[in-house]
Amino acid sequence: MNPEYSRHEPKWYRPKVPIFWWLKQWAYFKFVARELTSVLVAYSAVMLLVLFVVVDRGQVSYLEFVSWLSQPSVVVFHMALFLGLLFHSVTWLNIAPMAIVPKVGGRIVPAKAVLLAHYAAWFVCSAVLTWVLISK
Repeated sequence: MNPEYSRHEPKWYRPKVPIFWWLKQWAYFKFVARELTSVLVAYSAVMLLVLFVVVDRGQVSYLEFVSWLSQPSVVVFHMALFLGLLFHSVTWLNIAPMAIVPKVGGRIVPAKAVLLAHYAAWFVCSAVLTWVLISK
């Protein structure tokens, strides 16, 4: 008999789960990595807001910020950040057909069409942004 057990307090079954359970299967690893890379997305959004503030403060502040961004350690960090954001974007777009099931004329649009539409939109947005940045 268990002295800590009473009839009105059932014992909970809680299996021991190792902390690195997500390393056992590739699908679990991708899921956890995508969730963790959302921190990188938040960092990028904050950096964009900081850039707006810096530009608003004037040319001297902007040049100091660009000088900081051009330091080798910051460049290497942002290159790694870019790879993490690329991983996040690709894995996020790949799950879109599972989350979005549109119907057109009563028929379900194939998952491949949804996926291709998302990648096409990503490509168009990237091309327009690149054109805007290069043409200035």
